[in-house]
Parts: sequence; C-alpha cells; structure tokens
Amino acid sequence: MGPEIYRDLLENLYDGVYYVNKTQNITIWNKSAEKITGYSKNEVRGFRCSDNILRHINDQGDELCIKGCPLGRTLRDGKIRDADVYLHHKNGHRVPVSIRVAPILDKEKQIIGAVEIFSDNSKQMTILKELEILRKEVFTDKLTQVGNRKFAEFNLATRFSEMKAYDIPFGVLFFDIDNFKKINDAYGHNTGDMVLKMVSKTILNILRSLDAICRWGGDEFVVIIPNVDLNTLKIIAEKIRMFIEKTWLKTKDAILRITISIGGTMALEADSIDALIQKADSLMYDSKKNGRNAISIA
Repeated sequence: MGPEIYRDLLENLYDGVYYVNKTQNITIWNKSAEKITGYSKNEVRGFRCSDNILRHINDQGDELCIKGCPLGRTLRDGKIRDADVYLHHKNGHRVPVSIRVAPILDKEKQIIGAVEIFSDNSKQMTILKELEILRKEVFTDKLTQVGNRKFAEFNLATRFSEMKAYDIPFGVLFFDIDNFKKINDAYGHNTGDMVLKMVSKTILNILRSLDAICRWGGDEFVVIIPNVDLNTLKIIAEKIRMFIEKTWLKTKDAILRITISIGGTMALEADSIDALIQKADSLMYDSKKNGRNAISIA
C-alpha cells in the first residue's frame, strides 16, 4: 500500500492521533484530533503540545508538560505508556482522554519521534457519574445521607462473606434515639429530622473509613464495624454514646440534648443477617431498661 492509503487510514480513525519529531514538534494531526481538541491542523503543525495547546493535566492537577510528560519520557527511553489525563480544548474546557504514547524508530532502531493516540472519555465519565448517582440513590438514605437499610443488608452480606472466606471478624451496634417520639410531638417533625441528621453525621464523622452507619428505619440505626474484637466494639460503642450525649441542637424554643441507647454484639458464622440484628436489637432494649443513654454489649 502506498503512503496515500496510510494517510487515509490515519485520517479516518475514530481516535485522535498526532506525531511529534525528536524535538516534540507536531508534524501529523488527524481529523479526530481536530474534533476532540478543537484545534485544526494549521493551528498546531510545527508547534509543541506545551505551546498552550493540549497541556495535559492528571487527576491531581499536575501539568504534565512541566512534570512527567509521557510523550517526552517515551522520546527518551522508547517505552510505551498509557494514562488517563485531561487535555486542554481550544474553547478552554478540559476533556478527559485515555492516551497511549509509542516511540517511532528508524531502520537503525533509533528513536526519531513518537505518536500519541487519544480517545475522548467524556461519555465514559458521564456513564460513571450516572452509575455513581444511581448507586447513591439506591443505597443512601435521603434524609440523613448515610447508608439506608438496603445498603446495611448489602454491607452485612459482604462482611459475612469475608468472615467465612478470610476469618475477618466484625461486630454490629444497633441503637435508637431516646424519647424520639416525644421530641417529634413537642417540637415537630422538622426538628425530629434535624435530630436524625445531627446524630447520623456526628457518628459518621467519628467512624473509620471501613466502618458504616446505616439508617435501619425511623430513628433506628445500625453501625457495622469490621476487624474488631468484643472489647474494641465496646470501646467504640461507648465513644459513640459519649459523643451524642455531648452534642446538642439549638432550636427557636429550646436547646435539645440527645442521648441514644446502644446494643452491640459480634457476628458468628452461624448467624443470619436477621438473627444478628435481632441480637443487637434485644441488647439495645437492655440499655433502655437500664435507664437509657447506655450501652449493652454481649
């Protein structure tokens, strides 16, 4: 095939393609490169990427033309490189792209240039964002923005699988807000909602990243704590109880001080999700019988 065939193939590729010589000046720029970047061939030929053209940045915002340019590194060592970066569009916005950089060698196997192939990831990023939104809608309690009951059940199933496969223990804490009905009756449901959000956010902010707090229903919550023993579970429960006791909500009419009653237990391999929650729920009622604002761990 003659050079014209190769040029036609290059021009009609779905991916953007450009070629730079040893001094990183652009000599080839295909139609898809024009479409993805907004720059025409005439605007880029003879220039370098760093001449206010693509100016790739990574997720951390590092400008790769200044720090760690994949193209420049490939020109030096001849290695193929892949990366997900954001290029600068002619209109000023950033475009997410996947790039692959490969060296071009002469007959003597010397590096004479490099080619970069890049594809627009905008649709993929949109799909990922939509999936994240969907995941949030399915697994997040709308009021408190912590996990909902469905997420709690999913998380518990995962922890049971980890326990059986890798012998990783976990515990659960089950609690509700003391006298919550009286709060709703006296101050209204809007204030009750504020209390639910205050309690859930306070606990969320003192848990480890692996732990999970989920709204089980009404004013009942479950906290799932992996890789702990019974003594550590008790320490965490007491910390949660104490933090809520020292938290308050100021309303137009009063300053509300809130307490919670907690029941906690370690999971056993023979437990089901329902059986585990029932044990913790029963222990929570022991805390109620003991005067509320208490923990019962067994």
